[in-house]
Amino acid sequence: MTERHAKAPPPFHLAIPVDDLAAADRFYAGVLGCPRGRSDERWIDYDFYGHQLVVHLVDHGEAGDVRNHVDGEEVPVRHFGAVLPADDWEDVSARLVAAGNRGDLRVIIPPTLRHEGRPGEQRVIFVRDPAGNALEFKTLTNPGDLFAA
Repeated sequence: MTERHAKAPPPFHLAIPVDDLAAADRFYAGVLGCPRGRSDERWIDYDFYGHQLVVHLVDHGEAGDVRNHVDGEEVPVRHFGAVLPADDWEDVSARLVAAGNRGDLRVIIPPTLRHEGRPGEQRVIFVRDPAGNALEFKTLTNPGDLFAA
């Protein structure tokens, strides 16, 4: 292990486009429970599992829904998310499924076990936020397998 990886990595910063700031806030703060940070008329910061996520209001969304085949599922290529402990994943997954049933978001790959019996075995859920951004939440059976080949 290199010294760079011996300590916790610094938080990442990600900015994404949204077409409805209020809908984004209902999803990120309400459904996911991300604490809200600074904001302005056209953007809001969130604490996304220890990382800085900023949603920016745009007048025109990005087109395209490119997908790759991964272990039996068609996964959106452009996505982001969080790798969570199992208990946290269960909680988030249940909230996402419930919110999907209310129309607050779209579940595009329901809770699924992927890479079963292999290194990197994981449970995943993929959703689209109200602006169409794809998110993946996962938990690994063996968290040490995150970067396993």
